[in-house]
Amino acid sequence: MGLAERGVDVVLVEKHAQLGGRVRSWPVDHGEDRVTMSRGFHAFFRQYYNLRALLCRVDPALDRLVGLDDYPLVLAGGHADSFARIPRTPPLNLATFVARSPSFTARDLTRVDIGAALELLDVEFPQTFSRYDGQSAAEFLDRLRFPDGARHLALEVFARSFFAPPNQFAAGELVAMFHTYFVGSSEGLLFDVPTEDYDTAFWAPLERYLRVCGATVVTGDSVEALHLEEPDGVRVDLASGQNLEVDAVVIATDPASTRRLIAQTSGLGDESWRERVAQTRNAPPFAVWRLWLDRLVDAGRPPFLGTSGYGPLDNITVVERFEAGARQWSDAHGGSVVELHAYALPFGDTAAVNSQSIQAELWSQLNRVYEETTGATVLASEWLVEADCPLIDTRPWHLRPEVTTPDPRVVLAGDQIRCDFPVALMERAATTGWLAANALLAGWGVAGHDLWTVPMAGRLPAVGSARRVLARSAPRRS
Repeated sequence: MGLAERGVDVVLVEKHAQLGGRVRSWPVDHGEDRVTMSRGFHAFFRQYYNLRALLCRVDPALDRLVGLDDYPLVLAGGHADSFARIPRTPPLNLATFVARSPSFTARDLTRVDIGAALELLDVEFPQTFSRYDGQSAAEFLDRLRFPDGARHLALEVFARSFFAPPNQFAAGELVAMFHTYFVGSSEGLLFDVPTEDYDTAFWAPLERYLRVCGATVVTGDSVEALHLEEPDGVRVDLASGQNLEVDAVVIATDPASTRRLIAQTSGLGDESWRERVAQTRNAPPFAVWRLWLDRLVDAGRPPFLGTSGYGPLDNITVVERFEAGARQWSDAHGGSVVELHAYALPFGDTAAVNSQSIQAELWSQLNRVYEETTGATVLASEWLVEADCPLIDTRPWHLRPEVTTPDPRVVLAGDQIRCDFPVALMERAATTGWLAANALLAGWGVAGHDLWTVPMAGRLPAVGSARRVLARSAPRRS
C-alpha cells in the first residue's frame, strides 16, 4: 500500500486465496448454508493508529468497525473485572481500576512491590524493551507481588493473548503493552470489531484499492526463493514456476517462511545477522473452534469474554452480536455462532495436538461459563489449529531482526519484526509494513508516510524519580 500509493509498480504475492494473513477470513459451506471461518477473534484497539490509517483507505470514517461496550474478564472460581466505566485519562484510569476492581483489597495493596509496580509507569522506548532482557512476564509478575486475581485478570490474560505462556513471553513486551493500552494513552482498553467478516469488511476492498493504485495482486501462490546475484535487482521464484525481476522485496510472511527465505538467500547479510534471524521462534500452537449451535446464548452474555483458569479456554465470542453474516445465520436458524479460542497449547507443534481431547475440554468449559449451552446441539463446526505466530521471548531485544537488512534491496515486515514503538500484534504488523515502505522510498528519494504511536515515554515524570529513590533505599543482599 505504502509503495503503490507513491507510484511504485508493486506485485503482491499471497499464498492464500484471500488477503489478510493471520487476520483473514474465508467462506465455508455447511449444507445449503455458506458461512465464514477465520483464525479467531481480533480486537481492533483504538491505539492501532497505523492499522486504522490503512483501513481508512477503503473506509474513511471506519464505519465498518463497531465499538464493544466492555472488555470483561472472568476468573474461574473467583470474580470478574470490567473496563467499561474506567476513566480514560492516566493516571486516573489506573487509580480507578484498582479502587473498583475486586482483584485488589487494602490488604493486597500492602503486599505489592511498589518499586516494581512503578516500573509500569516509568518507561522510555525503545530502551525499556532492553531493560528486561532475559526476564519473562511470569518473573516480572512474581516481582510485582500482585494478588493472584489481579495477576490473572489484569496482566496474565494479556500475555497469553500474544499466543505465549507467561514464562516464555518477554517482560519488556508486557510492560510495553501495559503502557500502550492502559497508562500511556487515553483511548482505554475498549476496542472495536468489524461489522462483517474480515475479508468482506476490509481485505477484499483493500485488494480492489491496490489494483486501482496499479498494483498486481497474485493470490494462491508463494515465494520459493530470492536471488541477489545481480547488483541492481532481485529475482523472485514463485511456487507456480513464474519468475519476477524486481528492484526490491518486502518479506512480510509468517516467521518460519521468513527464516526459510533468508536462510536460502545467498549473500544476504553476514553469518551473525543470519543467525539472529534463525534464532527467532514460533509461539506454541493455538486452536480456534467456531460452533453453530441450535440455541441462542442468553441475551445478557457479552459479545466477547476473556477467561482465566478454565483449562485451555482463553475467550468466548458470540459472533452474531456484531458480524452481519453470522447474524443472518442466527436469525434463520434460531441459534448462536460461538467461537472458542485456546492460546499457547502445551504441545511442540500442531501434529502433537490431540484435537478430540482439546475440543472435549473446551466444550466442557463453555458449558461451565455459559450454562445455557449445556445440552445444545452443534449443527456445524469449524476447527483450526495453527502454530505460525511469533514468540516474543526473553532473548535480548536488540537481537530481534529489524525492518532493514544488510542489503537495501530487502526489507522485513510483520508482527515478529523489531520496532522501536510500543506496538504489537496487528499494529506492529501494520507499522513495520509502513516502515518497510518508507525505507525503500527513502532509498529512491521519494517521500514516505507519516506514522503515529502512543507516547514513547511515561506520562508521569515524577514516577521515575520516585522509583529510583525506592531502588536506592531498598536493602541490598550481601
